[in-house]
Amino acid sequence: MNQPFNQTDVHKAILEQQNAENRKKMILNGVLILLLVAAPFVMYPVFLMKILCFALFAVAFNLLFGFTGLLSFGHAAFLATGGYTTGYLLSNYSGLTTEIGILAGTALATLLGLAFALLSIRRQGIYFAMVTLALAQLVFFFFVQSSFTGGEDGMHGIPRGELFGMINLEDNLNMYYFVLAVFIACYLLVQRIVSSPYGQVLKSIKQNEPRAVSLGYNVNRYKILAFVISAALAGLAGSMKSVVFQLASLNDAHWHMSGEVILMTLVGGMGTLLGPVVGATFVVNIEYQLSQGPLRDWVDPILGGIFVLTVLAFRSGIVGEVQRFMKKNLG
Repeated sequence: MNQPFNQTDVHKAILEQQNAENRKKMILNGVLILLLVAAPFVMYPVFLMKILCFALFAVAFNLLFGFTGLLSFGHAAFLATGGYTTGYLLSNYSGLTTEIGILAGTALATLLGLAFALLSIRRQGIYFAMVTLALAQLVFFFFVQSSFTGGEDGMHGIPRGELFGMINLEDNLNMYYFVLAVFIACYLLVQRIVSSPYGQVLKSIKQNEPRAVSLGYNVNRYKILAFVISAALAGLAGSMKSVVFQLASLNDAHWHMSGEVILMTLVGGMGTLLGPVVGATFVVNIEYQLSQGPLRDWVDPILGGIFVLTVLAFRSGIVGEVQRFMKKNLG
């Protein structure tokens, strides 16, 4: 005889499953944080900071592409805007603290993201991507022509200064832990956004936008907010990068950088929280290793080959493939 349906038991089972997933996330986050805290004692801090800055850039892009389904070819504009703004302020206003310079760069990148979103969000697919690319190229040419950016030479000698007027950021270890703290805060923020009701709506827009519209959601508002948050985090990554390397480079505004963050996201695992971090670590390491050897002139072709291989054979990326393997073999 069939047992009667018990709604309470179903709710308990769902709650237990959610609690188990949350515990796994907390354990994974804890392990990663411990590894990152210890990392500068076994690796060069500046190289680690480069990875963290690009990882934050990739996490920002993944919020828009991996979870909302909007492919932007213009995210380099936000990275560069944050970097140039912070670099200019810290170089020309000696009384300005580092955190204020970084916040100002992030704020301007956020406003630029809002402008991009309002101009492009009503387009879909390749049209959306091309509009963002065109807008980003306008930003690139602005930075090329502007005298305050240093043109093709870039902006050099950006002072690191002091954090809150107390912590000397010229010390690489102090600078590393500041960048790490910002990265962890932003990563947890994105994790919270994705798991929130707002994040669930973003996922539904990616999977079936007409159905989300039929359910009464104003999808353009959701997409605009996602775009703005993504631009803000990308700008923050650029601001920190300019302080870490004491340099704001025109390369950060080039379309090549927008393509690189797409590669990082796809290689690591689009639509996963950890994927962009793994992808950024992988790409930055590959670029460094190749640039030091006899294949330094083949960096771009090799990265292009990795991109093609990922799209054709490993569409879930490194993290996605690992998750699939564990689910299949470990249950």
